[in-house]
Amino acid sequence: MPLVAGVDTSTQSCKVVVCDAESGELVRSGAAAHPDGTEVHPDAWWEAFQQASAAAGGLDDVEAIAVGGQQHGMVCLDEQGEVVRPALLWNDTRSAQSALDLIDELGGPQAWVDATGLVLVASFTVTKLRWLAQHEPENAARTAAVCLPHDWLTWKLSGAASLDTLVTDRGDASGTGYWSPTTGEYRRDLLELGLGHDAILPRVLGPSEVAGRTPAGQLLGPGTGDNAASALGLGAVAGDVIVSIGTSGVACAVAERPVGDVSGAVAGFADATGRFLPLVATMNAARVLASAERILGVDHDEFSDLALSAPAGSGGMVLVPYLEGERTPNRPDATGALHGMRLETTTPAYLARASVEGMLCGLADAVDAVRALGTPVERIILVGGAARSRAVREIASAVLGLPVSVPQPGEYVARGAARQAAWVLSGSAEAPQWPLADVVETKVEPTPAVRQRYAEVREMTAKRP
Repeated sequence: MPLVAGVDTSTQSCKVVVCDAESGELVRSGAAAHPDGTEVHPDAWWEAFQQASAAAGGLDDVEAIAVGGQQHGMVCLDEQGEVVRPALLWNDTRSAQSALDLIDELGGPQAWVDATGLVLVASFTVTKLRWLAQHEPENAARTAAVCLPHDWLTWKLSGAASLDTLVTDRGDASGTGYWSPTTGEYRRDLLELGLGHDAILPRVLGPSEVAGRTPAGQLLGPGTGDNAASALGLGAVAGDVIVSIGTSGVACAVAERPVGDVSGAVAGFADATGRFLPLVATMNAARVLASAERILGVDHDEFSDLALSAPAGSGGMVLVPYLEGERTPNRPDATGALHGMRLETTTPAYLARASVEGMLCGLADAVDAVRALGTPVERIILVGGAARSRAVREIASAVLGLPVSVPQPGEYVARGAARQAAWVLSGSAEAPQWPLADVVETKVEPTPAVRQRYAEVREMTAKRP
């Protein structure tokens, strides 16, 4: 039974899973925390990887390893391969003005969509490089190579022989702001626009191309970004949309063609299979439900029961869930709004139902944004902590008007990386089939009136002074 390992070097922690290369069955796992903050020295990721690997029983018996990781983070290396400064993570927003400046300098949002499939926001690597050039010019001048968190960890696993051995994949490269998913090539002019000079960039590998070997001789996969790894771990195919309900919300779909959205709502990423992964992120997801539970003084199960005891549409009461502003649609200064209350709806059950419906309508807007670019949407794969709620599963199917599949909770980024490692090990043209066990399928009658009412209130509240 050959074994493979998948690594998820995420914002908060490192997770390592060891799986059977043929079946995908989880054999053992381990985890270790990353430091808090929006800038982290990459050495902390290496230390956490070693701790997580030890917690997983070690990796001496695995034959291949691949790394999935947080996207966009800026890792700058000097000519000797030393880290120039702590990495700026995806959620570091100090480069927000840099994003606006770069958009203008290239000629507006359409120019960036044409070049990279993206409209720049502070998350993307090229904006962080511009910030570095403006605010730390000595560090920018020292930067001989730029890579991403998963690239760096793969490089360390390979022995970090030289900068020329840095590698990445399409999925993670597509979130930098200087790689084109249409041509499959770097846009070095955009790298220079950000950093101020050219630099070594990781070689972009194919989905199952060997990235090298560890000093112990284990094969290394190219790795990928976290969303692409999750899609691979879930076995998503064309027609599937993954809706993740965690601290933030994500809707992403496997697509056969690259997409570009000049509004910036949909990021035109690539995936880990040679296809594409248009993605929408929202700011308001599981914490909307947690806030309602706190108001009502109930736990998750009680909240779910309350929501299901009220009728669809919550008697006309609508929660627009922009409790932290919103990214999609782009309303950073918006606030939440509860509209349409009547005496008979001022009960815990109606508030619970309105909270679930409002949160899911926001994610349905994200799914619509993906669909509007021509990507087929046939099934929803629902993941994240909130997917454990029966109310969320049933109301999601009703609001989205589609069947909802909920796999068992698991480390799907790490599983996707492990599946890629098994793919590299097999040398096959396609990734191994790793079926998901114990998937809960939910299909209920659609409730289009809920979306219609939500849209009315969403636009009405957007016009408030």
